Amino acid sequence: MFTGIIEEVGEVVGVEPLGGGRRLRIAAAMAAALRPEQSVAVNGACLTVVRTGDGTFEVIAIEETLKKTTLGTFRPGRRVNLERALSATGRLDGHLVQGHVDAAGTVERVEPLATSTLYHLRFDARFAPYVIPTGSIAVDGISLTVARLEDDRLTVAIIPYTAEHTNTRTWTPGTRVNLEFDLLGKYVVRWLTLRGSAPARLSPEWLREQGF
Repeated sequence: MFTGIIEEVGEVVGVEPLGGGRRLRIAAAMAAALRPEQSVAVNGACLTVVRTGDGTFEVIAIEETLKKTTLGTFRPGRRVNLERALSATGRLDGHLVQGHVDAAGTVERVEPLATSTLYHLRFDARFAPYVIPTGSIAVDGISLTVARLEDDRLTVAIIPYTAEHTNTRTWTPGTRVNLEFDLLGKYVVRWLTLRGSAPARLSPEWLREQGF
């Protein structure tokens, strides 16, 4: 389990085909504190550390991971957001993030403002029921708030501190990003679907009407 608060931006320094998967070697300061079998979220995808040493660590992305994420496009030099798994006594400063990426979205437009930057993203419309205005979403592993929402498009606002401590500065129109929709929202939609009463889209008002 993660929180979406990025600890460090690492760099992919090696990519090795491994059957239908990929073995990734990542340079990061946190590598010295890692050991095999620990979990690390790489651009929001939970991966298992298989080797450490020389200021790097290695993880393996299997076929299912490559299918749902952007990890299959990684090349040496790629800057990636990193977060170690949450400890039982850690602070939950973001929101509950599993590191189970649902799908990749696309940056459509970047809109600089005086004190922040808006990133307008497009995503697969079948995931629309899991998104609500001002709800939580993990984008490349970053815990963010949905600032605007319209059909299959959402907007997130990046403050300067987040821009300095994540890879968001590399996002440009056309950039593919990993999306993990809110865990609690997915359970609510699943439960309502089995009851035959799921709405086309969740909203705070609808949830209140249902007693949540």
